[in-house]
Amino acid sequence: MQLFKKLSSYIMQEDLLQPRLTVIESLSYAARLKIGRELSKEDKDKAVNEVLELLGVSVCRNTYVEKLSGGQRKRLSVALELVNNPPVIFLDEPTTGLDIVAIKQCVTLLVDLAKQGRTVVCTIHQPTSSLFHMFDHVYMLARGSCIYNGSPKQLVPFLAQVGHVCKPTHNPADFVFEVLDNDTIVDLTREIQNGKVILCDDLDEMENGMATSKLCRNDTLITLPPVFDDELDKSEAEYPSSFCTQFSILLARKFKQFFRNTTGLWISFFHHTFSALLLGSIYYGIGQDGNRPFENFKFCISVIVFFVYTHVMGPVLTFPSEVKLLRREYFNHWYSLKSYFFASTITSLPSMMLFGTLFLLIVYLMSAQPIEWIRFSQFMAIGLFTGYTSEGLGVLIGSSVKNSTGAVMTPALLAPMLALAVYGMGYGLAIEPIMESLMATSFLRYALVGVCTSLFGNNRADMPCQIDDLYCHYKNPNLLLRDLGMSGRSIVNQFIGLATFGLFFRLAAYYVIKLRMMNKPLRKIPLYFKKFLRG
Repeated sequence: MQLFKKLSSYIMQEDLLQPRLTVIESLSYAARLKIGRELSKEDKDKAVNEVLELLGVSVCRNTYVEKLSGGQRKRLSVALELVNNPPVIFLDEPTTGLDIVAIKQCVTLLVDLAKQGRTVVCTIHQPTSSLFHMFDHVYMLARGSCIYNGSPKQLVPFLAQVGHVCKPTHNPADFVFEVLDNDTIVDLTREIQNGKVILCDDLDEMENGMATSKLCRNDTLITLPPVFDDELDKSEAEYPSSFCTQFSILLARKFKQFFRNTTGLWISFFHHTFSALLLGSIYYGIGQDGNRPFENFKFCISVIVFFVYTHVMGPVLTFPSEVKLLRREYFNHWYSLKSYFFASTITSLPSMMLFGTLFLLIVYLMSAQPIEWIRFSQFMAIGLFTGYTSEGLGVLIGSSVKNSTGAVMTPALLAPMLALAVYGMGYGLAIEPIMESLMATSFLRYALVGVCTSLFGNNRADMPCQIDDLYCHYKNPNLLLRDLGMSGRSIVNQFIGLATFGLFFRLAAYYVIKLRMMNKPLRKIPLYFKKFLRG
């Protein structure tokens, strides 16, 4: 089965194409991933050009996939799986959503592929009479039973044998399902022996075909690797290229897609800049005011909330659609899940560090925090680490549920985490041991303690009091940390806590995606939960 999966390709009903890539780029990345080391880069480029000409998409080679028509998208979907010349191709309703001209072109293309020696298997609903007779072999199903198996030309005589005469002007594909009822299904299934009988145009050809097996070979540029070689290791037998090669190709593709998303980059820039200016104006100068301790604490909370919601909601809303693309490429053995996941994990780092640093620099200066390099470095590192950990949670949620469900689930999960993070404000010395244990389950607590410690810990000098009072209780930053329940906390431990949660979120997301790719019953988890509640 593993060998068969490698030699076959499956094209889904929905045209799932990588966004923000041109046709030639999409095919080039596919060739580099699917062909492996047995061909040079020049030969891979030649193979891509051959496929472009074969499928008639060379005229739009430099067109972005978002601008392709329905028929062109379908042909590109087929082309992506043809670059390594698979001998068996499966298609799930390739004509769905296409107009009559595009349907004719699509089926003609499949016929041409079959004539070149490939085996093309596809499902189709309600084809026209002309399209129906273009197929070499038809297998019809009704309620799970085979009602016909054989040549399209033999369908009308077969129906006549069981008492259903199809008029010459009627489409046989429509007629056979119009006459179906319970009794007819039983009669047709019995007559065809539930698919064991095959009706062919020429009995002699059928007998010869059943008696011998012939391997068809197509003289194209690409040749398949020696999959039967005993010296091939397991990784080479499973994927055409190594992990490092897959990782570098996927990372380059993701970076190209990411930086071409100029609209998203500008939105992210203005979002971080505007939020930083707004937050800085609200808490302007509080870093040097010992009379406003709780405003300082709310400033720390605001920074954490910004990074959490900025980086958790993106994957929650976008990753479910990315899983669909991953399913198509992973199912057809383009690459391993590990290489994809590592590349996906690294892709978001540049923008997160760039825009995150911009946000933190603005709010740090506007809130008049101490101009100390070590203190600012800790503040910035905790903020960025919080964003990266939050993104891991978003990937976990986005890989587990639909985006509509995730949009509701995410705030419901973060609300109790945030409540645990701020618990003990004002009476930090009296926090109950059980609450200490619960607070340790919230990664936001580690983030909040880290931010507060970076700003008010590390032997910070007394804060000036802007109001000339006889007594300024919280001019000593250590008193503020004490009443927040954060006194004596090491910032290193907060980094370790965030790293632990971040690693857990990423590993959990990886195994959830792996279960979904393996079609494991992840969807049955809610059913198990319901049974648990009823029990």
